[in-house]
Amino acid sequence: MQHSQFSLLGQKRFAPYFFTQLLGAFNDNVFKNALVALIAFSAVANAGENSGLLVNLAAGVFILPFFLFSAIAGQIADKFEKSWLIRRIKTAEVVIMLLGAVAFYLQSIPLLIAILFLMGCQSAFFGPIKYGILPQHLKDDELVGGNGLVEMGTFLAILVGTIAGTQLGSISGQIGLLPVCITIVGIAISGYLLSRKIPAAPPHAPELELDYNPLRESARLIRYTRKNRVIFQSILGISWFWGLGAIYLAQFTVFARDVIGGNANLYTALLALFSVGIALGSVLCERLSGKKVEIGLVPFGAFGITLFGLILYFASPEVPLGENLGALGFIAAGGSVWVYISVLMIGLFGGFYIVPLYALVQQISKPDKLSRAIACNNILNALMMVLAALLGMVMLAANVSVAGIFLIAALLNAVVAVYIFTLVPEFLMRFLTWLLIHSIYRVNKEGLDKIPDEGAVVLAANHVSFVDPLIIGGCVRRPVRFVMYYKIYLIPILNFVFRTARAIPIAGRSEDPEMYERAFREMEQAVVDGDVLCIFPEGQITYDGELNEFRPGLEKLLDVQPAPVIPVALRGLWGSMFSRKGGPALQKLPRKLFARIDMVLDDPIPAEQVTASSLQRKVLEMRGDKL
Repeated sequence: MQHSQFSLLGQKRFAPYFFTQLLGAFNDNVFKNALVALIAFSAVANAGENSGLLVNLAAGVFILPFFLFSAIAGQIADKFEKSWLIRRIKTAEVVIMLLGAVAFYLQSIPLLIAILFLMGCQSAFFGPIKYGILPQHLKDDELVGGNGLVEMGTFLAILVGTIAGTQLGSISGQIGLLPVCITIVGIAISGYLLSRKIPAAPPHAPELELDYNPLRESARLIRYTRKNRVIFQSILGISWFWGLGAIYLAQFTVFARDVIGGNANLYTALLALFSVGIALGSVLCERLSGKKVEIGLVPFGAFGITLFGLILYFASPEVPLGENLGALGFIAAGGSVWVYISVLMIGLFGGFYIVPLYALVQQISKPDKLSRAIACNNILNALMMVLAALLGMVMLAANVSVAGIFLIAALLNAVVAVYIFTLVPEFLMRFLTWLLIHSIYRVNKEGLDKIPDEGAVVLAANHVSFVDPLIIGGCVRRPVRFVMYYKIYLIPILNFVFRTARAIPIAGRSEDPEMYERAFREMEQAVVDGDVLCIFPEGQITYDGELNEFRPGLEKLLDVQPAPVIPVALRGLWGSMFSRKGGPALQKLPRKLFARIDMVLDDPIPAEQVTASSLQRKVLEMRGDKL
């Protein structure tokens, strides 16, 4: 029985952690924005012309600890039991918030900024644990849903915390600031009490010797993470998203006030739409990805961010539409509803973009190195946010309009996305596969659990259409290496997908003896490397829908490199535009669009029991008469 990701909120292994981190994010934003409001409104007489400088200083002070302490935080998260660490961090938060309450009551700006630095330290130490603990408490098919809930909760906490902090901090006087003091202390205590219910998460590297030199360890951390190309590029993708988000969020205030002619309520509406969009995109990831880490959503998200970034630019008014316009007044004054839609959709596609990347880092990182990978991510996130802030300041100093900044951000996102997808073409390959499966067919999958999580295994499937490899590769969680006839391998567009997936082109022995032998050497090496290897023993796509005779090449491979063989039956593809029914494939009108097709896997067969004829009978039995 399939359960919704929201069912995790009722389970002890996830719920206490989820609400603990949610309250932490909420408290961070209440404190930060209450401080900004205090500087901007209540302390103007004291701060004078330095109020703007103090606001930027506050932002920098909160980010600084991520540079200084993320490396040591990652080491500590790998070395010690994580629930114990969370309780210690939450105890520190209670103490920090008590000091913060005193600072708010005294309205001491220097003391409040010092407390903000301590909050940044607490957040920097919590960050590697926040994502590092998830794989220990969630199953593989829950990682996407769990990460989606965490991102949803985080951005909603940011939204509500920002609104609450701004409103509470703008109240003048010591008595007026009492609600801020009560809120931050009460939330901190609640977070600590919830943290006591988080189940234990044993350390993965208890023998690790800590290096307390932040610069040396940060450099070492980045160098180590770069060795795994996919992890490092995923982290760069995550960091770019935070930088892009910082660019958009930094402009919303001026955009609402000066470009549209609105008030604080309009700014709040834009912030709410952006945050709600990310929350929706985050929780929708599980449904779109079928409960697995689907990196094909990353290019989809990047494309959507750029598209709606461009729409936001064209929808922005050229002159203010009024003065002091509210959220509804903007529309009534003739404002384009596309502004609201664009902001919401940028957030939505941002959720599609970031959640699979977090889940991918968690899934493929070694358990004893995961927290340090997250720490590396936090360092680069902070760096990208600082660079984004500097870029925004440079563009404003160059008299670039806010709408122009939105345009530049959208175009930069397209450039960065192309760069990342060039470095890691698996992202784009999975996107094309994901599009095929979810836009043309509805795939019913049976027996995917027969494929082991690691180790060599050979999939032997019937060959019905030109997209059989895409269907299989898009459904199997592990990367699949295909052996395919070289003329299919060379088909334009599909060749990019096959080449990226490290498919092995093969020709008949009489057709090209050199390619034939080279293919078998690559197949043998794939088994040695522990890969999932998929072979179509028929050697060609069926011309009449019937199963062709299985060739003995598979037996030749197993004699040299034994591996278990899993029979695979594809059903429902015969008659589609990609099959040869009714004429050459791809040269006839589309057929069987949105059809339900089946991919069925049987139990693994030991190598010594596999013969071409017995395997053919098994696949024929599994396929039945469902062509």
